[in-house]
Amino acid sequence: MQITSLGHACLLLESDDTRLLIDPGVYSTGFESLTQLDAILVTHQHADHLDRDRLTDVVAANPRAALLFEPETAIEADLESVTVFSAGDSTRIGSIEVSAVGGEHAPNHDQVPRLGNVGLVLRTGGGQTLFHPGDSYADAPSGVDVLALPLNAPWARVSGTLDFLHRVSPRVVIPIHDGLLNEAGRAAYLLHVENAGPDHTELRALPNAEPTAF
Repeated sequence: MQITSLGHACLLLESDDTRLLIDPGVYSTGFESLTQLDAILVTHQHADHLDRDRLTDVVAANPRAALLFEPETAIEADLESVTVFSAGDSTRIGSIEVSAVGGEHAPNHDQVPRLGNVGLVLRTGGGQTLFHPGDSYADAPSGVDVLALPLNAPWARVSGTLDFLHRVSPRVVIPIHDGLLNEAGRAAYLLHVENAGPDHTELRALPNAEPTAF
């Protein structure tokens, strides 16, 4: 499989002839020009995971792409062709099996409404598994080869990030959700992951907009 980072939480997953776009948000770039997508998947409705303004153009350029959105996000998006994708649901898109886990966004504060969120477990025809948790550390599926690890967020602490990484215990970790960090801040977070992650886990910080094979 190939994974391309398009900034922050947005990933393009390719396996065989299947192309899936995940969480095209306002801090991400390059997804608006993509074509031949088989599906667009969105974990939750926050703008850093779903840019509604650019979504319309992406959908228009990919009329055959399935739209699998977390339930609250599907309502907010107000698109005719959206499929509600709830925790516990699974489907096959091309050669990739997609399952949703979780159901709730990580808590920010009692005064901040808690939204829905689904983590996405994506298993390729070759048996490799990518886990994109959206904005939550609650679920830790087994058998994850590549974990897309939210590096920084208003709802996250470094201790929670590292605990989550150890619970998932992937073969490879790719940092995501870093759009609020400057270069020095990102380097500091990556150092924590590198020094305190599981011994067997490889840290791979993906270059932006360049496909990386796994």
